[in-house]
Amino acid sequence: MAVEHEAGVQTGIPADAQAALAGVYASIDALVAYAERNLDLDARDADWTRNRIFELFGLDSYGALNTSVLSDGTLPLSRESGGLSVGKVRDASRADMPAEGSGIAGQAGGEADRGRDGTASDAPAGGYAYPNTLLADFRTAAVAAGLFEPDEGPVYADIVMGLLSGTPSSIEDSFEETEGTDGGMEAMHWFYRYCVANNYVKKAVLDKNPRFDSHGLVITINMAKPEFKNMKKAAAGNSVAGGYPKCTICHENEGFAGRNKRTLRTIPVTLGGEEWFWQFSPYGYFHQHGICVNRTHTPMHVDRDTFGHLLDFVDRFPGYFLGCNAALPRIGGSVLAHDHYQGGGELLPMHKAAAWATFAVPDFPDTVVEILDWPGTAARVVSKNRDAIVEVSDRIRLAWQGYDDAAADIASHDVDGNRQSAVSPSAIITDRGYEMSLIFRNNAVSEQYPEGIFHAHPEFWPIKQEPIGLIEAQGLFILPGRLVEQLGKLEDALAAGEGLPEDCADFQLQWSELAAALDGNRNRDAIHAAVQDELGSVCERILGNTAVFKDKHTTVSFLEALGFVRQ
Repeated sequence: MAVEHEAGVQTGIPADAQAALAGVYASIDALVAYAERNLDLDARDADWTRNRIFELFGLDSYGALNTSVLSDGTLPLSRESGGLSVGKVRDASRADMPAEGSGIAGQAGGEADRGRDGTASDAPAGGYAYPNTLLADFRTAAVAAGLFEPDEGPVYADIVMGLLSGTPSSIEDSFEETEGTDGGMEAMHWFYRYCVANNYVKKAVLDKNPRFDSHGLVITINMAKPEFKNMKKAAAGNSVAGGYPKCTICHENEGFAGRNKRTLRTIPVTLGGEEWFWQFSPYGYFHQHGICVNRTHTPMHVDRDTFGHLLDFVDRFPGYFLGCNAALPRIGGSVLAHDHYQGGGELLPMHKAAAWATFAVPDFPDTVVEILDWPGTAARVVSKNRDAIVEVSDRIRLAWQGYDDAAADIASHDVDGNRQSAVSPSAIITDRGYEMSLIFRNNAVSEQYPEGIFHAHPEFWPIKQEPIGLIEAQGLFILPGRLVEQLGKLEDALAAGEGLPEDCADFQLQWSELAAALDGNRNRDAIHAAVQDELGSVCERILGNTAVFKDKHTTVSFLEALGFVRQ
């Protein structure tokens, strides 16, 4: 039986084990303190929460070991010895906190948000709190103490952060309180900061993703997202085993251990009188990226009600956009079994696209329809009249769904009668009123293009083979993480004056275009700039592949046939 001496050190436990356990206790203390500062953990619940964590590992020597070893506020082990770094337990509430962003035009990567005109917009006070360092300390100490294996660290980190996070009801209450006093956007900013702080949104990881502008598009390389080269693989990657929850985005995932969703929290949203909910994406593609999901597990679809749903959302959260994939295979949306929308706090390139042509709507004089100056086929309905937005958008939707042009390979239905055409809508609020963008999509296939006639063509697959969904169709490309290494090899070969590396043979088109653009220039900076320009060029051409009307004059004829008058 262990005997505790007056100094507080427990005998019967080897000294190295005492030090290891003391490191675990110190790291748990730091996390509990972090939760009090950043996750609204009530100080009255601190001991109770700490004990829930102890229970995971059968720990019961907290007072005996922790007091003496950490009386000076230092962590007992060095990272070199397999434990924690020496030094004071840092003030986690202020660690790693870049400036907060708030507006729809904000950028990822910790930059301050900017308004639609590019000027700085008002941002909520405070910044982001990241638990990454504290979790790393906890995992290191726990492994050193033999509590779990290194590869189990992410699961235990999720478990601990789930215990430290508030209950769904408390999060909803805080959201509603903030919305009631400061408005919907301030409530969303609070909620996003919370989801970063509780480690559901992996912002520290996201900020490391390469991102740059090129050819009027935003190009990102996502280091965390798996690459699904077709919709069947994407659907398999988002399937669930056992039938509970029914899919990866059902509300029942909130707190579900089976998919490490212990830290997932959601906010109720009402759209068209129906119950929906909002959650942020853990590996978001842009600033405050999230999804709005039907509380009922029902298949995705785009109909007249969809437009009203999107307007309901932006009415409540006017600093966000909300859009919908076309709800057909091969043209975006890997979870077609459950109705949901995507949106967030960043204005995407297509939202800022100029009008190529403008049309009046005779029965709605306060409304215009614009053809966008955009590589894909897209129109924009603009009005301060909600009813006009819904009516005109639905006219265009219905007309496109029934449109056929064999000469242009446009078939509204396949040989079995399945619909192949749909619009992908996206709503924002600007000074002009509501703006509903409509992207014309078609998922027909052919012998030449078995993955889709209006899909990225094979010569571009080394860069992007996945289906082009709502976000990319609006100009923010999410390229696979493998490109970091592959493009690095191309840059090295160009700088050395060598030929195309054998293991990059698929990049022959890109290599030829880069070689022509550089014309023998072996300067590293010039090569890197050329590679970024090439990526933008490829992505622009991919959007051209998705365009159903290759000539904008065809879009003019389509809209004029609906009674719209070109101005």
